Amino acid sequence: MKKIFAAMSIALLATPALAQSGTNSPYSQYGIGVLSDQGNSFNRGMNGVGLGLRPHNQINYLNPASYSAVDSLSFIFDAGFSLQMTNFKEGKVSKNAKNASFEYAVAGFRAAPNLGVAFGILPISNVGYQFSNTSIASLDDGTSTAVSSKYSGTGGLHEAFVGLGWSPVKGFSFGLNGGYLWGEMEHIIENSYTDSSAKSLKKKRNCSIGSYKLDFGVQYQQNLNDKDVITVGATYGLGHSLNADPTLSIISSGSVSDTTEFVAHDGIDFPSQIAAGVSYAHGTKWTVGLDCTLQQWAEAKFPEEQGNSYVSKKGLFMDSHKINAGFEYCQNPEGRSFMSRIRYRLGAGYSTPYIKVGGKDGPSQLSVSAGVGVPIVNAFNNRSMLNVSAQWVRNDASGLIKENSFRINIGFTFNERWFAKWKFE
Repeated sequence: MKKIFAAMSIALLATPALAQSGTNSPYSQYGIGVLSDQGNSFNRGMNGVGLGLRPHNQINYLNPASYSAVDSLSFIFDAGFSLQMTNFKEGKVSKNAKNASFEYAVAGFRAAPNLGVAFGILPISNVGYQFSNTSIASLDDGTSTAVSSKYSGTGGLHEAFVGLGWSPVKGFSFGLNGGYLWGEMEHIIENSYTDSSAKSLKKKRNCSIGSYKLDFGVQYQQNLNDKDVITVGATYGLGHSLNADPTLSIISSGSVSDTTEFVAHDGIDFPSQIAAGVSYAHGTKWTVGLDCTLQQWAEAKFPEEQGNSYVSKKGLFMDSHKINAGFEYCQNPEGRSFMSRIRYRLGAGYSTPYIKVGGKDGPSQLSVSAGVGVPIVNAFNNRSMLNVSAQWVRNDASGLIKENSFRINIGFTFNERWFAKWKFE
């Protein structure tokens, strides 16, 4: 039990690192920011596939029903971080940015026969951008002046969760992740004028969130023969109001300073999510999977500035669709040869945006990934694993900024045999 509490402490210590922004994207100024990739390091090598996977040596929090498959003699702790380089291009202008961020920390174990438990901390969204432009504005006296506008934003949402996965009868499993969703988001626009008689203007949007998150999962596994197994999985994420009161502050400064503040009470909803997936495994040698996800953002309300008010309404976003496919191959997980125990992974995916930019659809996303799972072998343990994956992501929409990102995801899965009983003869 002391080791379980130690793992929980490590996860909590990761919270400040999760609070750091993992993006430089100007698209993170919209909605709740850029949505984080879900799944841990082994999922990401398969481009996020996981709804139909039931690994016994990993924590697959994409579907909590999978917790019931965790090895009964193991305590699993998994932590990961990522490195990212992104190229932003608009017309003939091109910029590069780099990010490094701690991604997640999760742990799990078998609590009772057919009952698995998991807990951890995950990123939900990221806000992080800073850019500026210069334009010409007309003053009340009929003259014009240059205005410099600076845009910046920080923050994001995170989740701390505890989950259960239970298999009441052979083949069927059910699961639940119950989490606490929290975070702060700040967006600032500063306008300054070359004409000293003109007042500078600052608009600041703030939102602090603390709410719950519930995700339900189910899986059905069918053995086709001695080696081939097909697993179907589905999840439902509950959409609800976040009970947040986002504020808009308009600050003008000059000879006389003035501040006006607006509040959009109960102004943000979290969308419901429906997802389904299937996997086909040939023994322990190879697995192929396919996931489809729908996030219902069109019905989620969000605040918007309208004239001299700050109001919350629906219809600012649109439903997002995502499809991912992945493949894993391992020659022999129990083989004597080290090379035969390495897991090779490939994946690809496509998703539509949830945000609108200037009334147009935001950028759609195309991604491909490749990764390996390398066993960590020492005198005491041969079941832990180093998972490394590379991913190329392209965000593109006609007339908007194009983003090309290259990510390296690194995760360590510590799989310790904690619950075995020694027998002496």
